[in-house]
Amino acid sequence: MTPSAATPSPPMAVDWQLRESGPANAERTVLLLPGGMCSAGSYAEVMAQPGLAQTRLIAATLPGQAGAPSPDDYSVENYARSVTELATRVGADAVVGFSMGAVVAAEMVMSGRYTGPVVLLSLSLSPRDEPAFFRAMIRSTIVLGNVPMRALAAGAGSMVKRIPASPDRQSQLREDFRRNRTRDMRLGLHAYLRWLHRDDGRAERLCESGVPMWIVHAEKGDGGLTDGERRALVACPNAHVVTVPGEVFFLPNEIPERIAAIVCEALAAVPA
Repeated sequence: MTPSAATPSPPMAVDWQLRESGPANAERTVLLLPGGMCSAGSYAEVMAQPGLAQTRLIAATLPGQAGAPSPDDYSVENYARSVTELATRVGADAVVGFSMGAVVAAEMVMSGRYTGPVVLLSLSLSPRDEPAFFRAMIRSTIVLGNVPMRALAAGAGSMVKRIPASPDRQSQLREDFRRNRTRDMRLGLHAYLRWLHRDDGRAERLCESGVPMWIVHAEKGDGGLTDGERRALVACPNAHVVTVPGEVFFLPNEIPERIAAIVCEALAAVPA
């Protein structure tokens, strides 16, 4: 007798750390997913934009990031299942994700779990979209344990100084990185690397979903897409590929006005 394929276990209940702004009875709700090692508070600059003042905005720290409770399963697929439940619970009309948050939102779309508009900031879809040194640092933990993760958190924290914000605000963002537990970082990044290496034509799968999507990268600084991925998405009728001029690392923090404008475009695609 041939054993049947294992059915993925349902996501465990998540004690979400949320940050909310805008009217509770707003016509539209947007769920904001931060990047890896970042908290819901990293979206403060976007949430403060006047163009989104009448929109209910809910930012959610991903499990195991910035000190949030650890998940039982660090896989991108499990994150996507858990976030889909949250999106349903809050009635999200659109989902915005940055970096790791964008990967989770993309997986939600590709799995068919979420069909609303998505804004994908600094999205990676395959190993070559991430710098070689970053992938090597993740792999080095097999021998060196959590030591490379401490260096990664320190390096990310040092980059906060480039964000055009007050010293107090920069200190808040650095504190996010300091709150990360090296074990969570190691397990989460290994799961992420496995997801990247399961490259299965994700640009084409995103297009085939039919979901309205905005894929946003800077010319330099926040990673990118392969030439093939970019061609597939540029040719996709439901995808809008946006390239921000110059060097930008933290899109939600460095260019919040532009991100807010793109979120408004995505909300315009929501059926009345």
